[in-house]
Amino acid sequence: MRATWSEGPASELMVVRERLKNWLVRDALPLWAEAGYDAQSGRFAESLTLEMAEPSRAPARPRVPPRQIYSFLEGARLGWPGDAAGIATRGLSAFHADFLQGDGSLRPQAAGGSRPFDLYDQAFALFAYASIAGAVAGLREAAVEEARRLRDLLTGKLAHPDGGFEEDVPRRLPLRANPNMHLFEAALAWEQLSGSPRWGAMARGIAELAMSRFIDPDLGMLREYYEGDWSPAAGEAGHKIDPGHLFEWCWLLTVWGRRAGRNDALAAAARLYAAGMQHGICPDRGVVMLEIGDDLRPREPVARLWSQTEWLKASLVMMEEGRKAGDVPREREAAASAIAAARVIESYLDVEPRGLWRDRLAPDGRFVEESAPASSLYHLVCAVAELDRVCG
Repeated sequence: MRATWSEGPASELMVVRERLKNWLVRDALPLWAEAGYDAQSGRFAESLTLEMAEPSRAPARPRVPPRQIYSFLEGARLGWPGDAAGIATRGLSAFHADFLQGDGSLRPQAAGGSRPFDLYDQAFALFAYASIAGAVAGLREAAVEEARRLRDLLTGKLAHPDGGFEEDVPRRLPLRANPNMHLFEAALAWEQLSGSPRWGAMARGIAELAMSRFIDPDLGMLREYYEGDWSPAAGEAGHKIDPGHLFEWCWLLTVWGRRAGRNDALAAAARLYAAGMQHGICPDRGVVMLEIGDDLRPREPVARLWSQTEWLKASLVMMEEGRKAGDVPREREAAASAIAAARVIESYLDVEPRGLWRDRLAPDGRFVEESAPASSLYHLVCAVAELDRVCG
């Protein structure tokens, strides 16, 4: 990584990159491949207990298998020598056996035998299919076909006339920004892999929806819940802002803006980042809070691990944007923020056995004693991959 202003922060980021990458490759992935994955059934654990690393007895939610498949495949790209392709192959088979429906959607079995639809789960299925298609040659054709089938289901039945996607048919309110964000992520992955204009159109539609409806023009922030016309939801839900998602949208809009040559997306991303930095970080603990209101006051001050990983990713791309613009103060500030985020992440990882993590930091500065959720591995892998890219 070339630094235009100081070798100090650049060198520190390189050191942090090595520590986090080594933790992932040497500690986390081996542990989760052994304790968090059943090689016989191909199923993944929902969580692992701290200290003993024992898997939860509860079945994994539909979002967990695709996140874990991505994590092991991306971990292999980052240097993990384990059998990522084998895990992905068996994991996909079990995932489909448990959740795949005749129309291509992925649904859990609920009480009474119903199969409720969750747009969020479809987004992660698409994301995992992209990872499989790019890394497991023997599964590429099947992954491409399943992704096409699911995308066509979503665009054919759930596309909102003003952009983005509905929650279900018949309509279920409130509409949510978060599943659309992860569909954006999946579409970007597929566009990069295939170059297909269908995936490009899907990504563009969600990006433009975010810029035109999700991001409040006065606050520069993005709400979570909406009415059917994409206006803020009635009641308390319409005031909810998740700072971690401000950073996550910042990163995604930066990736898309660079690829599409859209300066408006880059400007929107920078504004989201500034809002997250100003209002989303607890001044006492130096961590990203889970929820604030559109009155800019904290509503849920607990700090989840995943939010810190998105802070790191957003800081890294803002550092790059500052460098590209020749804006040394902006670059320096974002680099310092990235280092701060990485240090916070490391505090969550400071547990035994190595490879597990704390999930929640309470307002009093103490970690909540609870199992490590498997779903956080995806966020950690994404953050390490981005740190590796920027420092490479």
